[in-house]
Amino acid sequence: MATDYYAVLGVRRDASQDEIKKAFRRLARELHPDVNPDPKTQERFKEINAAYEVLSDPQKKQVYDLGGDPLSASGGAGGGAGGFGAGFGNFSDIMDAFFGTASQRGPRSRTRRGQDAMIRLDVELNEAAFGTTKDIQVDTAVVCTTCSGEGAAPGTSAQTCDMCRGRGEVSQVTRSFLGQVMTSRPCPQCQGFGTVVPTPCPECAGDGRIRSRRTLTVKIPAGVDNGTRIQLAGEGEVGPGGGPAGDLYVEIHELPHPVFQRRGDDLHCTVTIPMTAASLGTKVPLDTLDGLEEVDIRPGTQSGQSIPLHQRGVTHLRGGGRGDLIVHVEVQTPNKLDPEQEELLRRLAKLRGEERPMGEFKPGQQGLFSRLKDAFNGR
Repeated sequence: MATDYYAVLGVRRDASQDEIKKAFRRLARELHPDVNPDPKTQERFKEINAAYEVLSDPQKKQVYDLGGDPLSASGGAGGGAGGFGAGFGNFSDIMDAFFGTASQRGPRSRTRRGQDAMIRLDVELNEAAFGTTKDIQVDTAVVCTTCSGEGAAPGTSAQTCDMCRGRGEVSQVTRSFLGQVMTSRPCPQCQGFGTVVPTPCPECAGDGRIRSRRTLTVKIPAGVDNGTRIQLAGEGEVGPGGGPAGDLYVEIHELPHPVFQRRGDDLHCTVTIPMTAASLGTKVPLDTLDGLEEVDIRPGTQSGQSIPLHQRGVTHLRGGGRGDLIVHVEVQTPNKLDPEQEELLRRLAKLRGEERPMGEFKPGQQGLFSRLKDAFNGR
């Protein structure tokens, strides 16, 4: 044996293909003519190129391990390494050596996973609060029933591509400043699949899937809110070639309620009562999510006060319990009085000593920007 290819790459004789490839990449990056133009380095680069050509090919490696030189038939080690493409095999090996990326070789599968799909579902407040079950109509791609996802017409099948012979790619040798380089690209006849479908399915045109409308039952958990997404695994689009389906996401859209406004899991509403009811107290009926209840307005209630009804809000999505129902009171002052009503109010004001009230003045409420300004000025 004239050359010890294992020593050239600096690997053991029992080195694995992965170790051989890593050693070659490391040396190729160090000794490439574009990196180091020294003539001696170029000769060394040819040596590692030839060594990699032999040790990366199982058949050539076997000949070499038995005492032969597999490059001698094509001009010896020097002749084998003279064309830059010989040691690399093809352009993907060059990319492998310098960028550490492995190109996917061989035919690609016609079967691929489908895309996820999303649909918006409108729900009422009480449905969001307590949960419900709803039927929805979805229009997605499903497996073609005529060809069962194969893409070929009934009674026919896919055939091996005669251009790439099932490899899914074709190779071409070109000359460049690096020498001879073999490049590979997807086969133009089969688009890289390695097979062709001479007679496509008339129902799906060879795609293996068709669009269909179907009904699904969705369970809406209690406590969902606007934007909550419910995942239905495997209910999305079926992939090309009858591939596995993606997921379907149901996005919740809560419809506005005529009385209640939702803030988190709490509900808010406003009740307007006359001045007399606020002074004397009363009970106001309110149709809550749990049915009709009476809100207790205590005597002397002021406008702006809040009355909480505990555990009358929305169910917590995670964990037990519910939010509260907050009733905001707004006291309405009469603006039109007949003479009798006006006289009664004047007598009441006299009895309470409020005929000429002095009023109670307080600093005006500041807005956000005014408070920020005072904070920066040290006030």
